[in-house]
Amino acid sequence: MHSHFRIKVSLVLLCTLIVSGRISLFAIDSALIPPPSDSPGPAPKKSEPIFPALYLNETLQALETQEQARPYGVPSFEEFVRRGRRISDYQSILLNNDILAFYGSPLSKRMGILGVYPIDELYVRLKNLGQEYDALNGNRGIKLAFYIIYGTVWPEGEIGILRDSVLKQYIDFALQNDMLVFLDHQIGKYGVVDSLKRMLPYLVYPNVHLALDPEWRTTLPMKEIGSVSAQEVNQAQEALEAYMLANDIPGERMLVIHQFNWKMIQQREQVRTDFVRVRLIHCADGFGPPAVKKASYNYNALAKNMPVKAFKLFFKSGVPGAGFDEPLLSPAQVLNLEPRPYMVMYQ
Repeated sequence: MHSHFRIKVSLVLLCTLIVSGRISLFAIDSALIPPPSDSPGPAPKKSEPIFPALYLNETLQALETQEQARPYGVPSFEEFVRRGRRISDYQSILLNNDILAFYGSPLSKRMGILGVYPIDELYVRLKNLGQEYDALNGNRGIKLAFYIIYGTVWPEGEIGILRDSVLKQYIDFALQNDMLVFLDHQIGKYGVVDSLKRMLPYLVYPNVHLALDPEWRTTLPMKEIGSVSAQEVNQAQEALEAYMLANDIPGERMLVIHQFNWKMIQQREQVRTDFVRVRLIHCADGFGPPAVKKASYNYNALAKNMPVKAFKLFFKSGVPGAGFDEPLLSPAQVLNLEPRPYMVMYQ
């Protein structure tokens, strides 16, 4: 932020109580200097610029300009809280933390690690893996997450929706253990925005975020790779932000979009990332040996209009026909990808 950007002391004191994170608002000036767009991702264990702040800086400056223009007066407590919310609503979880997730369906051992172990054991395994990442990512923290397939594609593009009772179990457990939950919709034969809207009511839970997987946006799953258009991705973000505003949902919400093949996001250079309450995350999907994994990630890295990257890895499950990474990249290798991913998930 520019040196002239200042927040009234009373407001800052309140905001520091409202906004959680590994840095305080007093450190926000130096923490939010984005790296050049064409620079390689920072290596682990080094002092690094925090996640690009293009979503935060201009918004906060505009809010401060509005505050400066207000007539002098003593604000009420409610006004202080409201102003503090305006700050916290635009601060990203990713400013201070990386995200590490286990992926799958709780009801299927064939669709990822999330269905292999009971929830308590998943948490222990994820926490242990998180410690490995936390030892490598400098002064950033780690937020653990369950990445749940909410809408599963069936033959002819039909979608099976996960039961609310099952999903609620994972959301409640995550809330109790300071974890995030991502709901992933495979879309099938349905519209992208309609598929997203099916998940919006779960945003009432403060730890829930959303994801879309274009691979399965098809009526021929397992026979062809599906796709979405940049316009549909932008419309989904618009619908997500509009729902948040209309329902006074605080904070940010992340929206993950998967890609491992060029056709999965059509006209991807037109995808927007300027929605102030939605953080779009571009995830490199797909399994294979390290060379294939890195090639897929490098292709996604070319889409600089989607600067926040994620990386997905595949455990060897033993399920006949299921793909996996051989060998599995180490946490150090993952964090040394360029640009470095801010979200990592394991299926």
